[in-house]
Amino acid sequence: MNIRFYNVRLITMEGGVWVEEGELWVKGNKIAYVGAENKEAAAKESWDREIDGQGNVLMPGFKDAHTHSAMTFLRSYADDLPLLDWLHKQVFPMEAKLCPEHIAPLTKLAIMEYLTSGITANLDMYYFAEEIARAAIETGFRTVIQGSVGGDASGAERLRQEYEKFKNFHELISYQLGFHAEYTASRELLEAVAALAEEYKQPVFTHNSESESEVAQCIEKTGMTPTAYLDSLGIFNYGGTTFHCVHMTDEDLDICKKRNISVVTNPGSNTKLASGVARINDMLKWGINLGIGTDGPASNNCLDMFREMFLVTGLGKLKEKDAAAIDANDVLYMATAGGAKAMGLTDCDTLKEGKLADLVMIDLHQPNMQPLNNIAKNIVYSGSKQNVKLTMVNGRVLYEDGKFYIGEEPEAIYAKANEIIQEFKK
Repeated sequence: MNIRFYNVRLITMEGGVWVEEGELWVKGNKIAYVGAENKEAAAKESWDREIDGQGNVLMPGFKDAHTHSAMTFLRSYADDLPLLDWLHKQVFPMEAKLCPEHIAPLTKLAIMEYLTSGITANLDMYYFAEEIARAAIETGFRTVIQGSVGGDASGAERLRQEYEKFKNFHELISYQLGFHAEYTASRELLEAVAALAEEYKQPVFTHNSESESEVAQCIEKTGMTPTAYLDSLGIFNYGGTTFHCVHMTDEDLDICKKRNISVVTNPGSNTKLASGVARINDMLKWGINLGIGTDGPASNNCLDMFREMFLVTGLGKLKEKDAAAIDANDVLYMATAGGAKAMGLTDCDTLKEGKLADLVMIDLHQPNMQPLNNIAKNIVYSGSKQNVKLTMVNGRVLYEDGKFYIGEEPEAIYAKANEIIQEFKK
């Protein structure tokens, strides 16, 4: 479709964070024009829709750079438990019951929630990758699938097969090499992953330094932090992205900077699981690329980028004991262009001619967005899902004014998710 958005305030994320008035054209799945309003030129075009933005904000969609979407079936199932009890007594036994046919409907439920939060792409790390891809394609959502192997070296062959299968699978699907975490992978597997990264000249993605115990165990076993140990094996020779990174040393941050490793922070999950507060202020000073992820709906439990943005800056200020730390403009960049870079989605990171049309319209005609003192910062400090008026992915409007356009009725997806969890409880 060809869609013209006019009378909008644009936050393009090109070269920084600022607001300018203008219009944006979408032709097919790409942005054809972004800039000052041009009624004369627009009149010569043929439009399927012309949308009066009524002065609302149009900006790149949020990128949820670390998720486990199908864990929707465990939302609020095992809350308020110590971490190890939560994992070993509740989460792992329930996950053992998962079959491929469960994954698509559970993932679609998460995608619906992403759309209500203005999220236009996620990086998903979970079981049964082909079913994750099917859910994304059927709903029209953009998903980066990440390898999540663990255990012995045999997992490397599955990683290779997935990479070959998904690297050119569909325009909405991409794939990144990855493994679950240092503490769930043998040295032989890690060396095999490093060999794959060398062969394909690709970055590697993984959980990293989420808890103090994880770091302590790695130091006891190897004499190094997880970041240093993985780097010593050649895992990050072509860069990568690591999630959580709560307990990082200065040496770890130096490695991230040297190896061009992006860090994806997950403040909601880290707070709920009492993992700690990441050194975001230091990471910004180091010049490390940062993204934001919600993590899974079992450990968060809300897939809400607005809440994550506020927690990034709020917890960071508390950690630094400095109200000036972690500027909201930096956080808004992290949630959009920074996350896109961390995910390898450099073709939909900003609003620019030729980029893919993945965008969100933020409704300013709500009491929480008034008065218009500083629009960009207010999105971080005061914005919420109620302000998401429209979410577009790949040139298609998938969510608008509270309604979904994903090829399936919401109630059918809800019913299937409830059916699955009731089956598992038997």
